[in-house]
Amino acid sequence: MDKEEAKLAAQQVGLTMLSTIQAHLGSLNKVKRVIKVLGMVNSTVDFGEHPFVINGCSELFAKVWGEENGIGTRSAVGFGSLPGNIPVEIEALFELE
Repeated sequence: MDKEEAKLAAQQVGLTMLSTIQAHLGSLNKVKRVIKVLGMVNSTVDFGEHPFVINGCSELFAKVWGEENGIGTRSAVGFGSLPGNIPVEIEALFELE
């Protein structure tokens, strides 16, 4: 998987989060803002573009809630493995209305 494909994988994780929020809260409008995103990238030791990959999710959130509310603090880190050998795992914390 190249970095562009990994970025798309991060975007897909973000879409899954949006779907979960919609299903459980009834509306994405119940999210006031993104507080924090922690992105974990399954990568080799020589890969250093973890932030680029996690942009797939961060850019999506910015489109949904705008730059002021859709961008919180963020960490993007690399791991030698993730469960099930998935390419990306993302944890996010949201402030609700």
